[in-house]
Amino acid sequence: MSEESDSLRTSPSVASLSENELPPPPEPPGYVCSLTEDLVTKAREELQEKPEWRLRDVQALRDMVRKEYPNLSTSLDDAFLLRFLRARKFDYDRALQLLVNYHSCRRSWPEVFSNLRPSALNDVLSSGFLTVLPHTDPRGCHVLCIRPDRWIPSNYPITENIRAIYLTLEKLIQSEETQVNGIVILADYKGVSLSKASHFGPFIAKKVIGILQDGFPIRIKAVHVVNEPRIFKGIFAIIRPFLKEKIANRFFLHGSDLNSLHTSLPRNILPKEYGGTAGELDTATWHAVLLASEEDFVREFCQPVPACNSILGHAQLPEGLTSDAQCDDSMRAVKSQLYSCY
Repeated sequence: MSEESDSLRTSPSVASLSENELPPPPEPPGYVCSLTEDLVTKAREELQEKPEWRLRDVQALRDMVRKEYPNLSTSLDDAFLLRFLRARKFDYDRALQLLVNYHSCRRSWPEVFSNLRPSALNDVLSSGFLTVLPHTDPRGCHVLCIRPDRWIPSNYPITENIRAIYLTLEKLIQSEETQVNGIVILADYKGVSLSKASHFGPFIAKKVIGILQDGFPIRIKAVHVVNEPRIFKGIFAIIRPFLKEKIANRFFLHGSDLNSLHTSLPRNILPKEYGGTAGELDTATWHAVLLASEEDFVREFCQPVPACNSILGHAQLPEGLTSDAQCDDSMRAVKSQLYSCY
């Protein structure tokens, strides 16, 4: 780390402006912490977040953005920047890289991020493809439930499902509780066929994993897969090379053994479809939650943005978010991998 970087971290409140530069515009109203005492303690122990240094750390990250990426079109308010600091355990450099990756991802995959708003995804959201369970797990993690069998490929491309997942993550991460506790994914692969699985080839897999691992400020604490057919071995063989070891170790394959699932996700938070006692799986409520946030998403995702290169300069895209030419995997190769599971 350079002496200049060290100086920035020890004196984050001093703006790095020359005498001839104008001061930055006023910041939005100050941050007010909504964490409970227990979550403040958890954030201190797990994320290295010290309440007495919190605003100092935010200012340090803000100064770094202004200095290193002055043309980056991003929010710089306290609450927004805290998402990235928490996701990288208050390591300034890693938080800055995550913020840059976040914007790089959004500008490098227009099929997913253009016109990204709930009303544009009514088909996906009304299909029951995903929902968030009403109860958190024992660690306080929200549970994102995904059911690929609800997707009919002839109705819309797989990128629409990815758009719906991203919208859900954006909504969840607004909560400071989620920023600290993270989320759990429950994926039900019942009825997923070879033809449907072949849509999720290496190109799509690398892009999605690149976003989840290096381009979005969320902590994925576990991925529980249930009712997976033999074909899932092929799906996992496709995605496994792109997973970091820490994330790969958080995948748990339960098959049809719901008792195994219940050791991590207790029955009282699960719907009856997964052996739980929390009633039937409700997908309509989360659909309504997203639709109620339509204006926020329009403001964030439906405005013209500069070209990626013009604002990010020398920044590198996360692995998996390179150009199509760099990931020219044929569908024949994917299907061959999948057929080998039978």
